[in-house]
This record gives sequence, structure tokens and C-alpha cells, in this order.
Amino acid sequence: MAEPATRFVEVNDLTKYFPVTHGVFSRHVADVKAVDGVSLTIKRGETLGLVGESGSGKTTLGRCVLRLLEPTSGQVFFEGEDITHVPRRVMRSLRKQMQIIFQDPYASLNPRMTVGDIVAEPLVIHHLARGKEIDARVHELLRTVGLSPYHANRYPHEFSGGQRQRIGVARALAVDPKFIVADEPVSALDVSIQAQVVNLLQDLQERLELTYLFIAHDLSVVRHISDRVAVMYVGKLVEVADRGELYERPLHPYTQALLSAIPIPDPRIEARRERIILQGDIPSPLNPPSGCRFHTRCPIAYDRCITEVPELLSYNGHQVACHKVQELGGAQPQVRGAAPAIHNLAADPTTPNPA
Repeated sequence: MAEPATRFVEVNDLTKYFPVTHGVFSRHVADVKAVDGVSLTIKRGETLGLVGESGSGKTTLGRCVLRLLEPTSGQVFFEGEDITHVPRRVMRSLRKQMQIIFQDPYASLNPRMTVGDIVAEPLVIHHLARGKEIDARVHELLRTVGLSPYHANRYPHEFSGGQRQRIGVARALAVDPKFIVADEPVSALDVSIQAQVVNLLQDLQERLELTYLFIAHDLSVVRHISDRVAVMYVGKLVEVADRGELYERPLHPYTQALLSAIPIPDPRIEARRERIILQGDIPSPLNPPSGCRFHTRCPIAYDRCITEVPELLSYNGHQVACHKVQELGGAQPQVRGAAPAIHNLAADPTTPNPA
């Protein structure tokens, strides 16, 4: 466990299972293991990027950190305090310090409320202002995110997607939070607008001393905004490292495959590099593979990967959960070409088909 002075947000062995029921009596038959034993630390003032394919559990993890979803087990610390099981009234006061920016700027705003009412709602709920103070604060927040005070009288349908996301940012900032979970805040926006919103978030972080958990699947955006990057696959972390270290020397085969898919605008470089094409789809968290969850798609998997879950071990601050990296003492394994079927799986009829 990290020292209290260095941990701002810390997650220890966090799990979130969604029960699956069947029949008239709603008999519990299985669990969707959305988050399964995740541990990470976010330092004060930094941006931790969380990446992975759709269905890997990124959003669920972010909401469990904020207690918008109740974790099945594990611990969540905020500024050294265990908030995993604090009463609802205590958690309500903590909401002023922990906020979220939602992915969809269309669905996250109430279409029947004006922008002024949407931004003012947190101020009213937490009794932070009253009367004319609310209007003044709303106008200040709109100016902060690049909108005009007269926008307060309009409704969400009168704005573009980028403007709606700015309204969502203003709403999150209304209570002066210290920590914000940005849940894919630019994925629903045009590329030109994405840059504006990302630059706005960076500017606000510097001015207001904010800490971000930035969830995304666009690795180019994550590289631009993040200080460290965590890679998630089927409910587990597979790699965590500083941004430069992870992009220049990815250790886990899954991370290498993700990075090889980033478009490069220079056709000369694009023609020379080798793509790592993974076979099959991401496994279902309802019935995840045994051992290393990536072994059904991994080009370098072997017997140990099928039966033994790899630990997230640190190599000079670069954390990775991979048996091959462990055997190489932290060296980068060579992953090339398309992922072949694992030859020894056919010997075990109980092993899932990697395709």
C-alpha cells in the first residue's frame, strides 16, 4: 500500500460483479465479472489514462471509484480515507470533491432544463450558493468553459456536441472538485472538437489543480493528456506505466497490439511498421478465460498462461502482468504479425477455442 502522503486516490483489489438471474424465482446462476481484482494509485495533480477495448470494464471501474456503483469487494481510498463503506450522508458531502464527466453529452443533460438550471443544480443540492449568487456562479462557470453567460437561458438541444460537453464540464466544476473521472469525454465528438475539449481539460487542470482519471479507447488522445497510462483487459489491469515509457516500450502483448493499431499520418512510417492483428473478439466477462485472460488471443501464449493468473509485477516502476515478461526479467517480448491459434490448446478439449 502506498504511503498516505503519496496516495490521492487508491484502489485495492477492487471487484464489481453483476449477478445474472434465471427463472421465475430469479435464481442466481452466474456473475458478470466487470472488474476483477484491480489495484491502482492516482497521484495528486496527475492524469491517469485508462484504456482498453469496449467491454473491458473501464467505465465500471471509474464509477466504483466514485461509489456511483457499489463495489462487490475491495477498498477505495480518497486522500487516505477509506470511503468504501461510508454512510450515504457522508458520501454525499464527499461528492463535492469527486465528480464525473459523462461520455454522452446528448444523454447526460436534461432536455427539459435550461443550461443555467443544469449548471446551478449542484450548487442548490450542496447549498453552496443562493439567490443572485447562483446566477453569478453559473455565468462564471460558463465563461470558464468557453461559453457565454447568455447561453444560460437556452436548452441543450440548441447546442452542438462540443458545446454540450462543455456544459457537462461546467456542471462538474460547479462544486469545486479535486478529482474528476472523465468517462470517454471526447469519444462522441468530431475530431476537431475533441482537441478543443482535451485542451480545455488540460487548461482547467493547471488552473484549478485538478486530478483526472481519464477513460478512453483513443490511444492518441490518451497520449496527449495523460501522465501515466493503465491498460485494462476483461476486468483486469495488464500494464501500468508512465506515458513515455508505455508508448516507447510496451511490455504486454495486448498493449503492443493496441499501439500498433494507432494511425500514423506519415505513409513512409506506416508502410514500414508491422501491425499486430489479434484474432477473435474480447472474451465475455460472464465467462472469462482461465489463467491469463488474454491467452486466447495472445501470439506468444504457452501452457502456463492457460492455467496460471499472472501477477501485476513492477520492473523499475513499469508494471505488467505477463508470464513471458516475468521470465525475461522485465525485457520486452517480441510480438509479431497475426496471433496464431495456440498449438497446445487442442490437446485439452476443455479449453475455450481461441477464435
